[in-house]
Amino acid sequence: MLIQNHQVDLETPTGTMRCYVYRPKEDAENISKKYPAILLYSEIFQQTSPIRRSAQIMAGHGFIVIVPEVFHELNPIGTVLGYDDAGRDKGNADKVAKFLEAHDTDTQAMVDYVRTLPYFSGNIGAMGFCLGGGLAYRAAINPAISATSCFYATDIHSGLTPSQPGNDSRTRTKEIRGIMQMIWGKQDPHIPPEGRAIVYKELVDAKVKFEWHEFNGVHAFMRDEGDRYDAELQLLGYQMAIGFFRANLY
Repeated sequence: MLIQNHQVDLETPTGTMRCYVYRPKEDAENISKKYPAILLYSEIFQQTSPIRRSAQIMAGHGFIVIVPEVFHELNPIGTVLGYDDAGRDKGNADKVAKFLEAHDTDTQAMVDYVRTLPYFSGNIGAMGFCLGGGLAYRAAINPAISATSCFYATDIHSGLTPSQPGNDSRTRTKEIRGIMQMIWGKQDPHIPPEGRAIVYKELVDAKVKFEWHEFNGVHAFMRDEGDRYDAELQLLGYQMAIGFFRANLY
């Protein structure tokens, strides 16, 4: 399936948010087809080349994929941080400077936008990696989100991404109405076994419908740059996410 892409600037309560939109390409055979949407949340580095490729892969399997600049308030439009010490330090500083309430309004802006698209079928999912896994989990609280796939989601158990008192993602897990897919690396120091156990218990106690997968992998095993990349696990991860979204959004 060929794809096409464009950019859109959405207005949010905290400023203009650049989003990158990928979708199946229109041609004579599918000009009237409609597709479900996936809000794809990046790592702290925003839309890097690996994140762009992730969006393209998902779009190429029949989805409208929207990638927001998750720290649009804190950086010039188009900012991409490097996978280096400087980029990591800036991204981690941005993470603790932006409250979850601002991410909530970003999510709502994307939901409102995708509903205006003539090629949108009506169902919306969320997906993310690292910080983005935690943001996808947070997005699942939005009643518009039917299915969510979280890859090695950071900060859910720790609450490191700030929020107003009593408004953290763990506390609001009980509001999730869609189905969740949780994918973890057992050798990930950012989400140790006790951290994963906290998230698991929260989902069980809240009676959320979810599936849980743990693999022998390190943090960021899906990222196809750097020495953490695990090609075998990456392929498996995409197959699982694509199957999950096809089952729950189509």
